[in-house]
Amino acid sequence: MSIIEESTLIHWNYFLPIEEDLLNISRYIEFSEPNFQTYSIELARILLVASSEIDVVAKQLCAKLEPGSSANRITDYQAILTRNIAILPEVVATIPRFELTLKPWSNWQRGNVPLWWNAYNNVKHQRHTHFSDANLKNTINAAAGLFTLLLFYYRTEAEEGSLYPNPQLFRVGFPFEMDSIFLDKEKFHTGNFVYKISVGS
Repeated sequence: MSIIEESTLIHWNYFLPIEEDLLNISRYIEFSEPNFQTYSIELARILLVASSEIDVVAKQLCAKLEPGSSANRITDYQAILTRNIAILPEVVATIPRFELTLKPWSNWQRGNVPLWWNAYNNVKHQRHTHFSDANLKNTINAAAGLFTLLLFYYRTEAEEGSLYPNPQLFRVGFPFEMDSIFLDKEKFHTGNFVYKISVGS
């Protein structure tokens, strides 16, 4: 008896439990504007995990786009990512179940750091005074930021339909067009999402 192991999409596999944790929270907190300032230990945990993973993925994506890059902070990532993916600040993620539309990178249009990133740093370093920054609004935006960034990091896989399993909560809007393939004969997965970028990046 043997086990055959192939390489996995580790960052996608890391994102999916983050999304699942958010989905579980939606049983207790309705994802709607009156609750956007709700904060908790669990939301703090998800905010920290999602934002920390963005730090990892953004650094690797910068190195992919500009080999030899030494980017290691959000302002470095901003310069490289917006230079190479000009549409990133306009990217849209949606949560159809709750009729939410998010633009997690929109602050980069004005040259500012995303508000959820500031919240992440506040909760990480000054939780005793900024615990309320671990709120629903910042947390879902951070998760949306990770989701959309991964579609650029795994662009080839996204276009092939090999990012699997599919997200349960998040979908994409501009600049992506989304479709599904009925069957990937190599991986035997039904209904894989395919993400195509509809405008130049």
